[in-house]
Amino acid sequence: MKPLARYASLNGYLELCRSLGVDPVPLMRSAGLDPSGLALQDRWIPAAAIAHLLEQSVEASGHADFGVRLAERRQFSNLGPLSLVVREEPDVRSALRVLTRYTHTYNEALQTRMSESNGLATLRVELDVGEATETRQSVELAVGVLHRLLRGFLGGGWKPLAVCFPHPAPADAATHRRLFGPVVNFDHEFAGIVIDAGDLAEPNKMSDPLLRRYTQQLLESWEPSDDVTIVSRVRELIELLLPTGRCSVEQVARSLGVDRRTVHRRLAESGETFSTVLDATRVELAERMVANPRLSLTEIADVLAFSAPSNFSRWFGGRFGCSPSRWRAQRTGDTG
Repeated sequence: MKPLARYASLNGYLELCRSLGVDPVPLMRSAGLDPSGLALQDRWIPAAAIAHLLEQSVEASGHADFGVRLAERRQFSNLGPLSLVVREEPDVRSALRVLTRYTHTYNEALQTRMSESNGLATLRVELDVGEATETRQSVELAVGVLHRLLRGFLGGGWKPLAVCFPHPAPADAATHRRLFGPVVNFDHEFAGIVIDAGDLAEPNKMSDPLLRRYTQQLLESWEPSDDVTIVSRVRELIELLLPTGRCSVEQVARSLGVDRRTVHRRLAESGETFSTVLDATRVELAERMVANPRLSLTEIADVLAFSAPSNFSRWFGGRFGCSPSRWRAQRTGDTG
């Protein structure tokens, strides 16, 4: 299974393309992405498709700093619910620990490692999209976003000791220097940021102690600590993964940060299996979507990951006792 990332990874993409005189729609479609999906920030898409899109955007725009420019447009809220937790950690070290541990909740291809030595703290960014493809822009986007997060934690006047990229410098590195300062290094052994280890003990300037209890409860909800949590989390992930065509117990387990057997075991403890949760989620979504006359049955079949509308109709008939078109007509009062 190739790693996935949320559409939130492309927040600001449309606006950046248009500011550079580029039509983003054909670029997204050529990368296998749905432009309308940008309105669904929590929808999962292949991380490799994002990497392809960013590289194509460089060619279309003529700007080799596309990934860095996109990082400038990212907001802290693009981390989704994780942003609430990270923001309220009391100091920079704890905020970074939460960020590195739960990166998989918004991007499965991305991993950030933190180490300390000789008064320095090194944050290494590693990206694996599951296939051999160019990821320069994706790496620069990830490092740029991390840099913005650190400035949020430490204040606008903070500066890193070094910002590193493993690839060669672009012909014009003005945007990199403007964003990172004169400490940007290319052709380095790793991608990431080096800071003074003392910065880790600094108070998180975004933190509100009154909200910390709430955010800790939110953090705990991401751990499969009881039966209710694991079932609800699996249902949530199934709903997010179904439209990608990659909804499997293996993918759900990866998103939860556990192995497949753990998911099966925890579901069994609550009297469920992956198949029963998947079917129940499909039933709930189907009932909701078929009741919406603006959605075609073909679209619904696609979202629910059926290979053909006829397969969806047979499944629906077995669950609801009639065809989806008849069920819709009864609900809307359209008998003609």
